[in-house]
Amino acid sequence: MKNILRYAISLILAGGLLWFVFKDINLSEMLDRFAKSDWRWIAVSCFFLMCAHVTRAWRWAMLMEPLGHKPSLVNSSVAVLTGYFANYIVPRMGEVTRCGTLYRLEKIPVNLSFGTVVAERIFDVIVLVLMIGLNFILEFDRLSTFFTDFFQSKVGGESSGSGSGILLYILIGGLLLVALVGFYLYKNLAFRSRLQQNALVAKITDFAKGMLEGLLSVRKLRSPGLFILSSLMIWVLYYLVSYVLFFCIPETSDLGPLAGLTLLVVGAIGMTAPTQGGIGAYHLLVGNVLVLYGLTKSDGITLATFIHGAQMVFMLAIGALAFLFVLVKNNKSVGEPESIPAER
Repeated sequence: MKNILRYAISLILAGGLLWFVFKDINLSEMLDRFAKSDWRWIAVSCFFLMCAHVTRAWRWAMLMEPLGHKPSLVNSSVAVLTGYFANYIVPRMGEVTRCGTLYRLEKIPVNLSFGTVVAERIFDVIVLVLMIGLNFILEFDRLSTFFTDFFQSKVGGESSGSGSGILLYILIGGLLLVALVGFYLYKNLAFRSRLQQNALVAKITDFAKGMLEGLLSVRKLRSPGLFILSSLMIWVLYYLVSYVLFFCIPETSDLGPLAGLTLLVVGAIGMTAPTQGGIGAYHLLVGNVLVLYGLTKSDGITLATFIHGAQMVFMLAIGALAFLFVLVKNNKSVGEPESIPAER
């Protein structure tokens, strides 16, 4: 019942977001644009997407080597693809499905492989945070003006050229104040003792320790440099997956590389929403942020729908093939006699 309720809530949330995004959009005009798009770029985008998933599988296999397991690139890639396939059906089920698939193919215990998945997610979050910082530095004027105008439109008042600078000073001052108060309270031994007894604080502390252990685990790898390189390669390929699709539609073909970076960052945030494959949240965030680059809201939503739709269709197709591969391989292995390990 809990799983059914969770699935129903995610469907309702996705449906509500899609209705909000498309309520003022002419769907027939959007479909006409899709029909006139250059579909060759979709093939290029799908190629980059497949390379990104294979690179992720390669990186995942690196994390399992120190644990005494060395899965093949084919089996780890199939497991990754089935995980993404599951995410489009039931949100947050991809990690469990991925580990279960690898157990079926390689007999690697789920608890071990799941720990490596958590570790690699930590590195993905770190890279995403760095990219958010890079995006904000490179596009500070554009992004700060957008958020300043949005804030002022909510509280009233006219937007001014110095608004973004004032907002930055307020933000920095607020962060410094919070840091100073937090440092003072942490130095207070009585307060720190009560704080450590709080259940929520204990969970946050355990999570932070787990993140640190995951980060330090890279030192145990045979080739830490290759692991870091593969992590960067994954996000570069994700960038290319979206960027090349700019050229599919004439209205978006003039968008530059920085627009691609903004789309990647905002789209990654949208994909974390508790809906199937980030449906709805991705369209809402990406469609609105592209207005910063001179697109109309309709063109922004059209591009967001095109990018998300192309990736979703490709992942459902390739994920279904990966799932069938697992079923066929399992059926063959069931018919084979199980070998008995020799006694030592």
